[in-house]
Amino acid sequence: MPDADATMSASSSAESYDLAKAEELVSLYDESFHLVDCSAEHRKAYAVDSLVETTLWHIYPELLASGPRSAVEFVVASGLPRTVEIADAASGNRRTLIIFRSAHGIGIFEAERSYHQTSSQRESDRALLLHQATHDVLTGLPNRRRFSDQLRAALPVPSGAKLALMQIDLDDFKPINDTLGHGAGDTVLKMAAERIRGVLKERELAYRLAGDEFAVIQWRLDQPKEAERLAEAIVNAFKEPFTVDGISLFVGASVGIAIAPADGNEIEQLMKAADIALYAAKKDGRGRARTFTRSMLIVLEQREMLRRSLRTALQEGQFFIEYQPFVKPRSSVVGFEALLRWRHPLIGIIPPSVFIPMAEADGLMSEIGQWMLEQACRAAMTWPSYFTVAVNLSPAEFLHEGLTDRVALVLDLTGIRADRLELEVTESVLLERTINNLDTLNTLNLLGVQISLDDFGTYYSSLSYLKNFPFDTIKIDQYFIKDLEHDEKSQTIVRSIIALSHGLGMDVTAEGVETEGQAAWLQKEGCDRLQGYFLGFPIPAEAIGEFLRKSAALPMVGALRT
Repeated sequence: MPDADATMSASSSAESYDLAKAEELVSLYDESFHLVDCSAEHRKAYAVDSLVETTLWHIYPELLASGPRSAVEFVVASGLPRTVEIADAASGNRRTLIIFRSAHGIGIFEAERSYHQTSSQRESDRALLLHQATHDVLTGLPNRRRFSDQLRAALPVPSGAKLALMQIDLDDFKPINDTLGHGAGDTVLKMAAERIRGVLKERELAYRLAGDEFAVIQWRLDQPKEAERLAEAIVNAFKEPFTVDGISLFVGASVGIAIAPADGNEIEQLMKAADIALYAAKKDGRGRARTFTRSMLIVLEQREMLRRSLRTALQEGQFFIEYQPFVKPRSSVVGFEALLRWRHPLIGIIPPSVFIPMAEADGLMSEIGQWMLEQACRAAMTWPSYFTVAVNLSPAEFLHEGLTDRVALVLDLTGIRADRLELEVTESVLLERTINNLDTLNTLNLLGVQISLDDFGTYYSSLSYLKNFPFDTIKIDQYFIKDLEHDEKSQTIVRSIIALSHGLGMDVTAEGVETEGQAAWLQKEGCDRLQGYFLGFPIPAEAIGEFLRKSAALPMVGALRT
């Protein structure tokens, strides 16, 4: 092993060599670890001319091991040379490398070599190491390192040529790992790779980037037509179920397409464009392909602007609440549902369907929900004592620890009776951690709070939920109400939900009531409460008093509209 002085001497003198004439094995790499120069002996020993976009990891894949890799990172960070001994466990070949800082990156000087195999054996072993360094072990596809090398080598695309980059993400893959285990997930990933590979033609290459993320690079002149053709073939290849241990699993594929040079002629630009297109495919319903357009970028930038604004909206008082009445047939108003609203100072009113998913994704719903719950309960304290106030709990808020403590705190702070508070949850919150969720519902029930199952019939509608937890109210989604007057199937479904709920001792609320005919039909079938624009629009808290004064003098439910 060379001593420190020899190491320093080798590292300092290597830069002054005429590498073209040097007899030693010396190579230089830039900061991205791409080979920029090497001696003739090194070029000959490692067949550099046969490699495209050669990197340090192609030449010395052994340096990818944690110990040698740490030495490389130390040299890059400190500028001090390091001596590393690497060995091929299969062949017994040993090499001593001196790693040093160069003007544009790092350099490697081979000080010693020891051979125990023939040249052909060594080349075979090196080929195996190189393949392992550049290919995914599970699927056999080229890996992210190989993808980056080849895409970087292909860009910028020369004049007259075109290249398509496709980012592929599997839909509904996570539940497989969660429910059936990673073994089943790995099997699906291997089959997914085969399906992608099965639709590829000449000059189309697939890669596994990470997890359930794949990519395809395609060289064709007729773009984006050819890319869209291939992307559609990939999407269709995933429409048939995967069979694992006799179980049929449905996993779709979403694809984002970007074209070089039109959408970018550098690796970062092109990948960003493909990512944005993939996001659009996911947002549009998944299981589809989308080609990047500039409008997608504008939408994404606007969304990110809203996301940043949302973080300060609560502190700056931009949220407010409107209240929509619950009406009891043959009676009058019996309560209100609190509906969260956001007034952006520049854009105006932002729909809840836009900002609530953002707040959930960014972990903001717990704080926003706590504010909303307290405000709604304080408002309800100014109403008649028999009125209820309903507040929606988002899945993110429901699954956040400490929900029951926060509800109990609001009850104490506002002084409202627990039975006047109705918390609305959707079936989606019951899909994960079922035992914990039912425990949370039971604890809220012990507090005396009413629990309503919202949007019944539009998710999974597992009757086990109704058996395992005694909900106070079932809310029929407006999807079944909108064509209630003339659609016999909707009538049968709504009639069945009312009968089922009453049989289990639960009340029924129908939302989305917009016509007198709907209200009359629901009243005839014994629906307990009605809600919708026909009966009353959402109004601010300060308008509720006037609304109640007007409604008190009206004999018919249908006349409650404002």
